[in-house]
Amino acid sequence: MSNEFLENISKHFSEDEIVNLLRDLVAIPSYNGIENQETKVAEYIHEFFKKEGIKTEITHVQDGRKNVTAVLKGKGKGKSLLLTGHMDTVPPYDMEDALEMKVDGDKLIGRGTNDMKGPLATMMMTLAAIKRSGIQLDGDLIFAGVVDEEEKSLGTIDLIEKGIKADGAIVGEPSKLDICIAHRGLEWLEFEFEGKTVHGGAQAEGINAILRASNFIQKCEEKIVPELSERKHPVTGTSTMNYGTINGGTQPSTVAGNCNMKIDRRWIPGEKYEEVLDEYRNVLKELKEEDPKFKCNMKVMDVSVMKEGYVHEPMEIDADHDLVKTLVKSSEEAYGRTPEKTYFPAWSDGGLLYTYADIPTLVFAPGDLETAHSKDEFIDRKELVPAVKIYALTAYNFCK
Repeated sequence: MSNEFLENISKHFSEDEIVNLLRDLVAIPSYNGIENQETKVAEYIHEFFKKEGIKTEITHVQDGRKNVTAVLKGKGKGKSLLLTGHMDTVPPYDMEDALEMKVDGDKLIGRGTNDMKGPLATMMMTLAAIKRSGIQLDGDLIFAGVVDEEEKSLGTIDLIEKGIKADGAIVGEPSKLDICIAHRGLEWLEFEFEGKTVHGGAQAEGINAILRASNFIQKCEEKIVPELSERKHPVTGTSTMNYGTINGGTQPSTVAGNCNMKIDRRWIPGEKYEEVLDEYRNVLKELKEEDPKFKCNMKVMDVSVMKEGYVHEPMEIDADHDLVKTLVKSSEEAYGRTPEKTYFPAWSDGGLLYTYADIPTLVFAPGDLETAHSKDEFIDRKELVPAVKIYALTAYNFCK
């Protein structure tokens, strides 16, 4: 039956159709600073599904920004599958003619081709091809294009709060058609060290905030870093932290009255968010006990703060979950390749679906994360048709 299904589906879409769809999506700007940001992309997707005779809906999220959803209703006797991805992109930055997709051999170049309008186009084409084929799945196949993943993930949070339900979800972040069954959680923390500014000639009367920051780093290296290297996940590896920036003082002859440091902390599935924060609180408490004049304010960076009640949690799905096994088999049948089961090195909205909607979730899509956000962003057109076939066959088998 799988071979018959694939033959049928293959008759109802083409590579050129996906490429043209992607070209249209890239041409619609959806980065921060654009009025209503992703809404014109949502409207384009909405009209695409309407023309295909697929039930679709646009939903306002915040400040004129809108999600778009579509549903291929099944026979009502199978599992449901969610295909989802974000419609926003990062700005063009130093990418020339970023909204005009260029073709260089198999490279489709432009802002969002890879992250992630290319994956969105293949997901859209999956629903269209199944609809055109006249095949009705046993369960529902759901599409969701969401806003704001590059910032605070308001779109996926809105889906969750509106009661999104599915037996499995595939997030279309670029994975080179490998299956990412886990990723780490993410938080950006800011530490503001407070000292006392005096002239360098009277150092004894001052408090050097840069020195306090240095003491903090050394304490972290002693107390936290060794612990992180011991916490290992079989897929994602260890927890990590990175000292990202440090700024303090005004000039060499003045004792620094302030010092600001920002760090990136990534934690593995199984670690608890509050325990992650407590590790730094305990270090600060210990420094205060050693030096009563030690002052430091720790907070989550504004850019990292999500809606109240949500944080950038990890994602994890059992390697033997039915969705994973189905996706592996579908890849082998539709693409002739056994995908690697690996981890996604960045964060994704999958962490929200997994944690707050209790939906078994993985990351799988065409594209290479390495080119995302760069001036050379592209997607390999050779991965587009296989992606549609794999998504479609996965839906066919999983939704039974």
